[in-house]
Amino acid sequence: SDATGETLTTIAKAAAVQYAQIRPIEHVHPLVRTQRQLDRAIQEIESAPGIVLYTVVKKELIEEIERCCRELKVPCLHVLEPIMKVFESYLGAPQTPIIAGQHLLDADYFARIDALNFSMAHDDGQLPQDLSRADIIILGISRTSKTPTSIYLAQRGYKTSNLPLVPGIELPEALTKPHRAFVVGLVAS
Repeated sequence: SDATGETLTTIAKAAAVQYAQIRPIEHVHPLVRTQRQLDRAIQEIESAPGIVLYTVVKKELIEEIERCCRELKVPCLHVLEPIMKVFESYLGAPQTPIIAGQHLLDADYFARIDALNFSMAHDDGQLPQDLSRADIIILGISRTSKTPTSIYLAQRGYKTSNLPLVPGIELPEALTKPHRAFVVGLVAS
Protein backbone atom coordinates (compact mmCIF):
# COMPACT_ATOMS: atom_id res chain seq x y z
CA SER A 1 0.00 0.00 0.00
CA ASP A 2 1.11 3.57 -0.66
CA ALA A 3 -0.47 4.67 2.62
CA THR A 4 -1.71 2.97 5.80
CA GLY A 5 -3.00 -0.22 4.22
CA GLU A 6 -6.40 0.36 5.81
CA THR A 7 -8.26 0.26 2.49
CA LEU A 8 -6.66 -3.05 1.53
CA THR A 9 -7.15 -4.61 4.93
CA THR A 10 -10.86 -3.78 4.86
CA ILE A 11 -11.35 -5.10 1.33
CA ALA A 12 -9.31 -8.25 1.98
CA LYS A 13 -11.26 -9.04 5.16
CA ALA A 14 -14.59 -8.46 3.40
CA ALA A 15 -13.55 -10.94 0.70
CA ALA A 16 -11.91 -13.49 3.02
CA VAL A 17 -15.00 -13.95 5.19
CA GLN A 18 -16.79 -15.33 2.13
CA TYR A 19 -14.55 -18.40 2.38
CA ALA A 20 -15.42 -19.87 5.79
CA GLN A 21 -13.32 -23.00 5.18
CA ILE A 22 -10.15 -20.93 4.67
CA ARG A 23 -8.14 -19.17 7.36
CA PRO A 24 -6.26 -16.23 5.83
CA ILE A 25 -2.84 -15.10 6.94
CA GLU A 26 -2.27 -11.40 6.34
CA HIS A 27 1.01 -9.79 5.44
CA VAL A 28 0.53 -6.03 5.43
CA HIS A 29 3.13 -3.69 3.94
CA PRO A 30 2.00 -0.09 4.47
CA LEU A 31 3.72 3.02 3.12
CA VAL A 32 5.40 1.35 0.12
CA ARG A 33 6.56 4.39 -1.82
CA THR A 34 10.11 3.58 -2.91
CA GLN A 35 11.82 0.74 -4.75
CA ARG A 36 13.67 -0.19 -1.58
CA GLN A 37 10.41 -0.50 0.38
CA LEU A 38 8.91 -2.55 -2.44
CA ASP A 39 11.95 -4.85 -2.52
CA ARG A 40 11.34 -5.73 1.15
CA ALA A 41 7.69 -6.51 0.46
CA ILE A 42 8.62 -8.65 -2.56
CA GLN A 43 11.10 -10.65 -0.47
CA GLU A 44 8.26 -11.50 1.91
CA ILE A 45 5.98 -12.43 -0.99
CA GLU A 46 8.72 -14.76 -2.27
CA SER A 47 9.04 -16.43 1.15
CA ALA A 48 5.26 -16.65 1.75
CA PRO A 49 3.49 -16.50 -1.63
CA GLY A 50 -0.21 -15.79 -1.88
CA ILE A 51 -2.71 -13.39 -3.37
CA VAL A 52 -1.21 -9.90 -3.66
CA LEU A 53 -3.56 -6.94 -3.32
CA TYR A 54 -2.12 -3.46 -3.63
CA THR A 55 -3.06 0.23 -3.82
CA VAL A 56 0.28 1.66 -4.93
CA VAL A 57 -0.21 4.51 -7.43
CA LYS A 58 3.37 5.07 -8.60
CA LYS A 59 3.58 3.64 -12.13
CA GLU A 60 7.13 2.23 -11.81
CA LEU A 61 6.24 0.38 -8.61
CA ILE A 62 3.03 -0.99 -10.13
CA GLU A 63 5.01 -2.38 -13.08
CA GLU A 64 7.51 -3.98 -10.70
CA ILE A 65 4.77 -5.58 -8.57
CA GLU A 66 3.07 -6.98 -11.68
CA ARG A 67 6.37 -8.30 -13.10
CA CYS A 68 7.42 -9.99 -9.85
CA CYS A 69 4.01 -11.57 -9.33
CA ARG A 70 4.06 -12.96 -12.89
CA GLU A 71 7.50 -14.46 -12.26
CA LEU A 72 6.37 -15.92 -8.91
CA LYS A 73 3.11 -17.14 -10.50
CA VAL A 74 1.00 -15.49 -7.80
CA PRO A 75 -2.18 -13.55 -8.56
CA CYS A 76 -2.14 -9.83 -7.94
CA LEU A 77 -4.73 -7.10 -8.15
CA HIS A 78 -4.54 -3.32 -8.02
CA VAL A 79 -7.76 -2.97 -6.02
CA LEU A 80 -8.34 0.70 -6.84
CA GLU A 81 -7.86 0.29 -10.60
CA PRO A 82 -11.40 -0.93 -11.43
CA ILE A 83 -12.88 1.89 -9.37
CA MET A 84 -10.61 4.49 -10.97
CA LYS A 85 -11.57 3.23 -14.45
CA VAL A 86 -15.25 3.81 -13.63
CA PHE A 87 -14.41 7.32 -12.38
CA GLU A 88 -12.34 8.07 -15.50
CA SER A 89 -15.08 6.81 -17.79
CA TYR A 90 -17.84 8.74 -16.05
CA LEU A 91 -15.86 11.95 -15.50
CA GLY A 92 -14.17 11.86 -18.89
CA ALA A 93 -10.90 12.80 -17.24
CA PRO A 94 -7.73 10.84 -16.50
CA GLN A 95 -6.64 10.25 -12.94
CA THR A 96 -3.98 12.41 -11.35
CA PRO A 97 -2.31 9.96 -8.94
CA ILE A 98 -1.70 11.41 -5.51
CA ILE A 99 0.15 9.25 -3.02
CA ALA A 100 -1.90 8.93 0.19
CA GLY A 101 -4.19 11.69 -1.06
CA GLN A 102 -6.96 10.56 1.26
CA HIS A 103 -4.75 11.45 4.22
CA LEU A 104 -4.11 15.09 3.35
CA LEU A 105 -4.00 17.58 6.20
CA ASP A 106 -6.95 19.61 4.98
CA ALA A 107 -9.81 21.43 6.72
CA ASP A 108 -11.79 18.19 7.10
CA TYR A 109 -8.84 16.54 8.83
CA PHE A 110 -8.49 19.39 11.31
CA ALA A 111 -12.27 19.39 11.93
CA ARG A 112 -12.08 15.67 12.79
CA ILE A 113 -9.14 16.25 15.13
CA ASP A 114 -11.02 19.12 16.79
CA ALA A 115 -14.07 16.87 17.18
CA LEU A 116 -11.93 14.09 18.65
CA ASN A 117 -10.32 16.48 21.15
CA PHE A 118 -13.77 17.82 22.08
CA SER A 119 -15.21 14.33 22.51
CA MET A 120 -12.33 13.14 24.69
CA ALA A 121 -12.61 16.25 26.88
CA HIS A 122 -16.38 15.68 27.22
CA ASP A 123 -16.25 11.95 27.92
CA ASP A 124 -18.32 10.42 30.73
CA GLY A 125 -19.97 13.64 31.91
CA GLN A 126 -16.87 15.83 31.93
CA LEU A 127 -17.36 19.57 31.30
CA PRO A 128 -21.19 19.40 31.49
CA GLN A 129 -21.48 23.20 31.41
CA ASP A 130 -20.10 23.12 27.86
CA LEU A 131 -22.87 21.02 26.23
CA SER A 132 -23.98 23.88 23.98
CA ARG A 133 -20.91 23.32 21.80
CA ALA A 134 -21.70 19.64 21.15
CA ASP A 135 -23.15 18.37 17.88
CA ILE A 136 -24.38 15.19 19.58
CA ILE A 137 -25.07 14.35 23.23
CA ILE A 138 -25.21 10.67 24.14
CA LEU A 139 -27.03 9.59 27.30
CA GLY A 140 -26.92 6.08 28.75
CA ILE A 141 -26.33 3.90 31.74
CA SER A 142 -22.96 2.27 32.31
CA ARG A 143 -21.80 -0.24 29.68
CA THR A 144 -23.90 1.05 26.78
CA SER A 145 -20.80 1.93 24.70
CA LYS A 146 -21.11 5.69 25.07
CA THR A 147 -17.36 6.32 24.83
CA PRO A 148 -16.65 4.12 21.78
CA THR A 149 -19.68 5.60 20.03
CA SER A 150 -18.46 9.12 20.85
CA ILE A 151 -15.01 8.38 19.46
CA TYR A 152 -16.48 6.82 16.31
CA LEU A 153 -18.65 9.89 15.73
CA ALA A 154 -15.71 12.22 16.44
CA GLN A 155 -13.67 10.49 13.75
CA ARG A 156 -16.45 11.50 11.39
CA GLY A 157 -16.26 15.11 12.55
CA TYR A 158 -19.06 15.26 15.15
CA LYS A 159 -18.30 16.94 18.48
CA THR A 160 -19.85 14.46 20.89
CA SER A 161 -20.51 14.67 24.62
CA ASN A 162 -21.56 11.61 26.56
CA LEU A 163 -23.34 11.66 29.87
CA PRO A 164 -23.86 8.74 32.21
CA LEU A 165 -27.32 8.10 33.61
CA VAL A 166 -26.81 7.25 37.26
CA PRO A 167 -29.71 6.72 39.72
CA GLY A 168 -29.84 9.53 42.25
CA ILE A 169 -27.57 11.87 40.26
CA GLU A 170 -29.20 14.76 38.42
CA LEU A 171 -28.41 15.39 34.77
CA PRO A 172 -26.46 18.61 34.12
CA GLU A 173 -28.55 21.77 34.07
CA ALA A 174 -27.01 22.68 30.70
CA LEU A 175 -28.90 19.73 29.16
CA THR A 176 -32.25 21.41 29.89
CA LYS A 177 -31.20 24.76 28.42
CA PRO A 178 -31.45 25.51 24.69
CA HIS A 179 -28.71 23.84 22.65
CA ARG A 180 -28.22 22.70 19.08
CA ALA A 181 -27.09 19.15 19.85
CA PHE A 182 -28.88 16.03 18.70
CA VAL A 183 -29.59 13.99 21.86
CA VAL A 184 -29.41 10.19 21.73
CA GLY A 185 -30.22 7.71 24.46
CA LEU A 186 -28.45 4.35 24.44
CA VAL A 187 -29.92 1.31 26.16
CA ALA A 188 -28.51 -2.00 27.31
CA SER A 189 -30.36 -5.21 26.52
